[in-house]
Order: sequence, then C-alpha cells, then structure tokens
Amino acid sequence: MLRISKLTDYGTLVLTHMANFPDRLFSANDLAATLGLGAPTVSKVLKSLGRHDLVRSVRGLRGGYALSRPAEQISVADIVDALEEQPFGLTECSAGAGLCDFENGCQIRANWQRINGVVRRALEDVSLADMAGPLPVAGGDAHPIAGPQPIKGRIAQ
Repeated sequence: MLRISKLTDYGTLVLTHMANFPDRLFSANDLAATLGLGAPTVSKVLKSLGRHDLVRSVRGLRGGYALSRPAEQISVADIVDALEEQPFGLTECSAGAGLCDFENGCQIRANWQRINGVVRRALEDVSLADMAGPLPVAGGDAHPIAGPQPIKGRIAQ
C-alpha cells in the first residue's frame, strides 16, 4: 500500500488551514486546538516546514506562523519533501541509486522509476491552493468547505 506518513498528513492539514486564512498568523497551540492535533506534533511539523521555507515565523507577543509564499506556489511534493524522512520513491531504486542490492540486474527497475516519475509529477501539479479549495462533486459543481472545525481521528500521541 502506498501511504504518506502521519506527519505529512498533519503537515498538509496544517498548511491547508493556513492557506484558507493567508493574512493571519497562527500559533502552534491555536492550530492544534482548531485541527484537533497534539500541540507537540504541530510544533514539530511547523519547525520542519520552516526549515524547508514553507512557513515563516514571526516572533513577539502577536507573533506566530504564516505561509512563506502564496499557496499557489507550494506543491504537495514540497510538503512531502519537507516532512518525509526519506527521499520520495515508491521503491528503493526509484528513491535513489545504490539503495537496493539487486538494482544492477533488475528487469523492472526502469518501469518502477517511470511510475515514480508519474506520481511525483502528480504531486508537483497539485498546489496547496488546490488542496484548500472547494471540494469537487459529481456534475462538476463545487461545495465550499465549512469554516475551521476540529478533525476527528487525527489526534497525535
């Protein structure tokens, strides 16, 4: 099964919420309470996102975090790269050379790399603005997302 980590899921959730309010600064505690996540988890996510220039921090009494650039300029691939512990890859050999003992004689490596490229481009083609936008429904219309509400089932330990 292909799956992103919980931290990447939480980071996408945090950034999507921030993208819905681009002129606002957010504290880690406010984000945690609004999204139903643990404050230490949100702090960890924000630090990693900051190291990868996806958010910026403002110090002071009225400080907090904001997106470092417009949501249209942040891709899902950027988020994955910032929060996943290993380079993006569906298999060892598609993440980088020299990681698999069998890659020199492997007959399927090239196809896994091709599939990896397709998935990577798909992640690059979806922006944070797309993630934060209205949900598409059958028939092509869109439903706006309701205001911020806690998300059940996403409480980090």
